[in-house]
Amino acid sequence: MPRLCLLAALTFLFSAITSITEAGEAKPNFVFFLVDDLGYMDISPNNPHTFYETPNLERLAQEGMRFTNGYAANPVCSPTRYSLMTGKYPTRVQATNFFAGKREGRFRPAPLNDRMPLSEVTLAEALKPQGYKTAFLGKWHLGPTEEFWPENQGFDINIGGFQRGLPPGGYFSPYKNPRLEDGPKGEHLTRRLTDEAINILDGVGDEPFLLYLSFYTVHTPLQAPKPLVEKYRRKASKLPNAVEFESEEQVWPTDSERKVRVIQNHPTYAAMVETMDTSIGRVLDHLEKLGLTDNTVICFTSDNGGLSTSEGSPTSNLPFRGGKGWVYEGGIREPFLIKWPGTTPAGSVCETPICSIDMHPTLCEIANAEATGLPERDGVSLVSLLQKPELTLDRPLFWHYPHYSNQGGFPGGAVRQGPWKLIERYEDGDCHLFNLEDDPGEKTDLASRFPGRVDELKQLLHAWYVDVDARFLEKREAEQAPWRP
Repeated sequence: MPRLCLLAALTFLFSAITSITEAGEAKPNFVFFLVDDLGYMDISPNNPHTFYETPNLERLAQEGMRFTNGYAANPVCSPTRYSLMTGKYPTRVQATNFFAGKREGRFRPAPLNDRMPLSEVTLAEALKPQGYKTAFLGKWHLGPTEEFWPENQGFDINIGGFQRGLPPGGYFSPYKNPRLEDGPKGEHLTRRLTDEAINILDGVGDEPFLLYLSFYTVHTPLQAPKPLVEKYRRKASKLPNAVEFESEEQVWPTDSERKVRVIQNHPTYAAMVETMDTSIGRVLDHLEKLGLTDNTVICFTSDNGGLSTSEGSPTSNLPFRGGKGWVYEGGIREPFLIKWPGTTPAGSVCETPICSIDMHPTLCEIANAEATGLPERDGVSLVSLLQKPELTLDRPLFWHYPHYSNQGGFPGGAVRQGPWKLIERYEDGDCHLFNLEDDPGEKTDLASRFPGRVDELKQLLHAWYVDVDARFLEKREAEQAPWRP
């Protein structure tokens, strides 16, 4: 009898150890939230005084890590989306503007590649050998034809992802989307995509998954449920009277005077932000309901800065200068929140500059996908920062935008190293130097005071141009040739 009891005890112990080991080896799930055109100052974790209400993002920030110097790889959408999918600077494949953006100005823009090459190893393709199920929902904007859409870039499921950068039918059904069936007339797109995401979570079972929810909101057209719009209209009416727009001196001298929104008070835009935040809360709640919270990494960011200088200028990015389409901070600094349960200290803040190119290597390291061998990438894994936010990464970050933005932005490049940022104009080669630690609004050009720093950063930027095979503005007929590095 004692021998049987001992055998039973050993069997139970072995079973328990095996279960613990298997649980410890369970691969983490990933939920990636990407918002279109959301500015750094549009969420309450970054801006406690924002006009918009984002309690679920506050919750995420309190449970995870907030990055105060997070950047998009480009001031417009498609290039940044490419960088998130590949971990590479979009300049490497000349995907340097939103796909279809070929507006001319004083000069012709640089040649534009309007598709993500099928040869790229996307985040989904990197995770699939590790047994991950992958789903994409929402805005894709990374290729002109079905051949380049999510289902042919590593995603098992594609709901709503195709070429168009904005909802072709608007935010209410009928959607006119070839990858999303219409719902009842008047159904709201943001809610519908969230419903679909929750349905996918219900069917994942025990397999690890990547759920990539890429909201169309808060991109134009500005549309939201009427009760929410009315809520913020009443809220706006209670704000003290203030100037909504101001003229801002821009560094592109050929552009006409441009008005910039300096106060957040747009009711419809605010309602769009709330629908996004509510949707994120619904997904977080459902993960909790399914018992998946403790083994799911949550990522949240935007693809470029808030729209403040064109198309209704619905938001303000102050104190940052410019917005979507500009290489100023308002166009490239983004909200970045990451929660890795058991790893990220709750409520932590990291001030080290990071970029959208870093997300691919970060998630791949967390999933142990690097062991299978992946292509070289420009980004670096943020795992060390997610463990210890006080650490730093000693590297420069680069931007290359050889185009004339629909939002008024000028063709230019930029490099940031430490607190220093250099902007180089592509029409004439003029450079501007800012210390972001002292001057986050880029109001004081220090180029004449620190010529040595300008030369140092310019050399870094020009060496990077060569490394990534950067292309530049082209001459128009009867025009003087544009500047070349």
